[in-house]
Amino acid sequence: QVQLVESGGGLVQAGGSLRLSCAASGRTFSSYAMGWFRQAPGKEREFVAAISWSSDRTYYADSVKGRFTIAVDNAKNTVYLQMNSLKPEDTAVYYCNAAPGYYPDYVPSMSYEYRYWGQGTQVTVSS
Repeated sequence: QVQLVESGGGLVQAGGSLRLSCAASGRTFSSYAMGWFRQAPGKEREFVAAISWSSDRTYYADSVKGRFTIAVDNAKNTVYLQMNSLKPEDTAVYYCNAAPGYYPDYVPSMSYEYRYWGQGTQVTVSS
């Protein structure tokens, strides 16, 4: 059974940084893609970033490109989302997700492509 546990959310001022972590267990994740989505109050869930565990290929939403970085630590089975230059519009619940499959040339960015979801962690950016 796949389990994804997020941590690292909190309250930060605009311009600040946070690092989210997602501890993954229950599978060998070398054949998975890992993603982060977020949902703000009253808004649709949106894609943030994703990485292929096997190829290290990454993909980012335009709104976070250049500010956020996704990475994996194979030894710890953990996915990170480093968020810099945070803006109030980054305020949302952030979810870690896992999509089974090898992704050498493509990284999934649609929510329906992800089978497993974490419980979410709140990120609040004050102005």
